[in-house]
This record gives sequence, structure tokens and C-alpha cells, in this order.
Amino acid sequence: MTVPGAPADFTRRAVDLPEFMDDPACDLATLRRTYRQFGRLNALIAGWRRVYVRDLRPRLLQAPLTLLDIGCGGGDVPRQLARWARRDGLDLTVTAIDADPRAIAFASAQPGPPNVTYRQALSSDLVREGHTFGAVTSNHLLHHLTAAELSGLLRDCEHLGRVVVHSDLVRSAAAYRLFSLAAHAFPGTFIRADGLRSIRRSFTPAELQAAAPPGWTVRPLFPFRQLLTWEAGRA
Repeated sequence: MTVPGAPADFTRRAVDLPEFMDDPACDLATLRRTYRQFGRLNALIAGWRRVYVRDLRPRLLQAPLTLLDIGCGGGDVPRQLARWARRDGLDLTVTAIDADPRAIAFASAQPGPPNVTYRQALSSDLVREGHTFGAVTSNHLLHHLTAAELSGLLRDCEHLGRVVVHSDLVRSAAAYRLFSLAAHAFPGTFIRADGLRSIRRSFTPAELQAAAPPGWTVRPLFPFRQLLTWEAGRA
């Protein structure tokens, strides 16, 4: 159990440490400001341009031009992936889902490429409906999940996508200290408080590899990030 005021413990995942954004009763104005700043934050730290060029674009050229983003939040990542694909002449159709209706309401109201659609849903809903996609992605989703939820998500993804890329944080004291300083650039949002909690909830690479089924691979992504990937035919 996490003790208020105690020094951060990085020896294990702080799965009992809730994030403010996940509270249905959190301040809606602050939540919307947080969603609005995610684009700037992810552009700085998430490295999706490298992931798109190295992991997604080459495989989308050989697969159906469809992409599913799970746990899309404010929708900045799927919108950016859609823009890059259009710039490359790819007629990519992007579906972005989130279980939180507040996220879908915000994302749906944002200007962006017409080839992105949003839906309140779980990955299991899409499996049940028989959907498949050329690629499946997520950003900062894995650390929110329990062991059972992670297992279910990865099982769903093996049904849903030909290539799957989950990008998330790595739990470390260095990442925690640096983010604690850098996140002061996002006042009036949940980014600093929840970002620090997210780091404490995150996996180490060894933990994530141990939690993943056979066929899944953990790769480092600088700085303090990791990718959990899977590809049909290579499992």
C-alpha cells in the first residue's frame, strides 16, 4: 500500500496509486486542458515519428491501410499518425477508441484529418464484432492495466492487428526526477501529478517482457520509454 508522503518506491509497480484523470469526478476543465496539452507533451517525449517511420509505415505498405489506436485519450497520437500517412500518400483509415466517454467527447470535437474516427469502446468489443486492422497502437496505456487486463489486451491485439506497437514509460528514479522538473511547463493540468504517478505505475523492461505472452518483444525507446511489439507470422 502506498503511504502518503513516503519516498517514491521504484522497486515495484505502484498499481494501487490512482491517477487523477481516471477519477470520474475530477475537474472537467482541468481534464480538458490536460487533453489539450497532450499533443505538445507527446511531441516532446513519445517518439512516435520514429515509431511511424521504422515500425508502422513499412508494414502498412504490405497490409490493409487501417490502424486502430487503443486508449486514444485526447486523440493527438492517432491524428498525427493519420497526418504523416497522408503526407506519404497513404490512404490510411484510423479508428481511435477509448473507454472514457470524456476522452471521446474531447477528441471528436478537435479539428483533424477526416480519415480519423472516434468511438467509445474496448478492444474486446472490436474483437467480438470481428474487426481487423493493418496496425494497432497505443500510447501510455499499459501502465494503467492490471496483470489480468494486460493479458486480455494483448490477446485481443493478436486478433485485431497484423502489427502491434504499444508505447509506454519505463519506471525509474531518473525518469521520475527529470519529469518532475520538466512537467512544470504544463501548469493548470494533471500532467505533472499524473505523469509522476504513471512512471511509478509503469513496468521495467524485464517486468513487461515477463508479463507478455510468447511472441511479444520489448524494445527500448529513448528516453525512458519502451515498445511492446508483436507481428503476425513472427510470433
